[in-house]
Amino acid sequence: MEEILLSLKKCDYLSREQLQRMHRLGQERNAQRILSGMEEYLSHFLENKVKVYYLNSAGREMVLSEKVRKKTAQVNHYLMRNDLYIVCGRPISWQNEVKITINDISLIADAAFISNKLHHFVEIDYKQTMSQNIQKIKKYKKLSTYNPQFVLIWVTTTDFRKNKLEQLCEGLKYKVYLREDLK
Repeated sequence: MEEILLSLKKCDYLSREQLQRMHRLGQERNAQRILSGMEEYLSHFLENKVKVYYLNSAGREMVLSEKVRKKTAQVNHYLMRNDLYIVCGRPISWQNEVKITINDISLIADAAFISNKLHHFVEIDYKQTMSQNIQKIKKYKKLSTYNPQFVLIWVTTTDFRKNKLEQLCEGLKYKVYLREDLK
């Protein structure tokens, strides 16, 4: 039980399917039984017919979390980021919303982690305008002039956006995933 609460503390929101993958909860019925037994510590809502869990006040108290989470329109952004977190093997160094500042460059990555001594910066492209993505990529390209030793990882929703991001990221070390490929 505590492991599930700690995962929600780290990831903010997790779907039942994500919790099943992270904690080997077995089939849907068993996972539902386990999560129902934790309702004292969890709240949930439905997003596109998917049950999304987060810590309620008792759950936050149990794992010493100060972040209050409620239902949000940005939940798909969190879920996409968490899918990547799971696929990457839940790196210990993973941090959400990381501010990166070098000289005159400042940006906030949706997440960052270190793997094989290489920094990985994560950007989630969910309902973001392509012009916002272009501005972010320009900052990453400028950042690479100071330190090219990083990988930029994007998660997006369509083949068109994936292809566009791949074109824009040329000259950087990058990976672009479709959300559906992470499930």
